[in-house]
Amino acid sequence: MAGWTNRDLIRIRIASAYGRVAAKPGGAGDERATASPLSGDAPWALSALPECLTQTSESRGPLAYLRAHLPPGAEPVLPPARLVYGDCSVTITGHEAYVRRGADRLRIPPRVQFYRADSLLVLLRRSRDGDELRVYEPVKQ
Repeated sequence: MAGWTNRDLIRIRIASAYGRVAAKPGGAGDERATASPLSGDAPWALSALPECLTQTSESRGPLAYLRAHLPPGAEPVLPPARLVYGDCSVTITGHEAYVRRGADRLRIPPRVQFYRADSLLVLLRRSRDGDELRVYEPVKQ
């Protein structure tokens, strides 16, 4: 209440402040962003590299439901195996896989099973968060 009554007497001053900033190397016209390589555990690793594979579908549910949704003629890829799509490689070791593309290094954590059907790559992954089925199509070079 006192602030409202004395509003004409209250003066607020906001002053400018100047701070010195060191110049950046390269100058204003030479700005280049360098992407950091991807690394770490990534169940979605194949979806993160659209230059190699394109995800066409994703299903979640009980294992029996997912197996019923495997593409016709899907054959398991037995480990150890190395699959190459463009400049991406998928190394399957046991129940996990490693995806490499340039400097990117991603691990698809256990329990993962791969299948091939026609020109598709299928990933079936089981985890405590739930089971999922992802279908990928290779990118045409």
